[in-house]
Amino acid sequence: MPRFAANLSMLYAELDFLDRFEAAARDGFHAVEYLFPYAYDPRELAARLAANGLRQVLFNGPPGDWQRDDRGLACLPGREAEFREGVHKALDYAAALDCPRIHFMAGLVPQGIERETVQPVYIENLRWAAAEAAKAGREVLIEPINTRDIPRFFLNRQDHAHEIVERVGAPNLKVQMDLYHCQIVEGDVAMKIRKYLPTGRVSHFQIAGVPERHEPDLGELNHPYLFDVIDEVSAQCGWDGWIGCEYRPRRGAVANGTSDGLAWMRALPRTPRP
Repeated sequence: MPRFAANLSMLYAELDFLDRFEAAARDGFHAVEYLFPYAYDPRELAARLAANGLRQVLFNGPPGDWQRDDRGLACLPGREAEFREGVHKALDYAAALDCPRIHFMAGLVPQGIERETVQPVYIENLRWAAAEAAKAGREVLIEPINTRDIPRFFLNRQDHAHEIVERVGAPNLKVQMDLYHCQIVEGDVAMKIRKYLPTGRVSHFQIAGVPERHEPDLGELNHPYLFDVIDEVSAQCGWDGWIGCEYRPRRGAVANGTSDGLAWMRALPRTPRP
């Protein structure tokens, strides 16, 4: 079975954020991810990881002003300096947390501007970010996100993401393949895993039930089958990454809501990859 990382931005919402590390470890997770660490001192986060035997496997770079609807800066003309400042800040956190990969959100296509117009900015920003991250031994990730959850988001399709990675040409620029977003935009998820995982360009997966974004045992995707596909292809190509559980528990922010909802994980064969 693949290895699962708890997304602490969505799971354990009944707890204060810093208390979610212990809860995740208690439920059997060995790794965590989350959206943004920047509200916390990295030394405190590192202490929580160490105290609970957890690995930090992913977080996002600074997205801009989230309250003003920024959803990343990488494709936005005129904000290159802010993007670069955020890359350095994210790399500082990655060093403190020993995190191997950082996702930099693409951002929204500005109103009245075509996607093709901002793509050169996106490519150049990613090329610069990948070069900086390479100096620190980190990966830069990009993620296609569906336009129902984030209208006008620049990057929506797997083929587009892989085209971008090839055009940038940096070995440490990878794709974060979220099966929830992939199903909503494209479908044919198993065949896309078979197509793209062997390329070496996929570094990280994420999951959630479709369409409500609850536990993966609810909805239109057969996740146990997809996990078997990932295992099968991984055995052939040597992929050894993590699957982030980035979903909203169906019981919401009630006591033990996340833990009770992990029956899907407990039911899986306990034969994780090393």
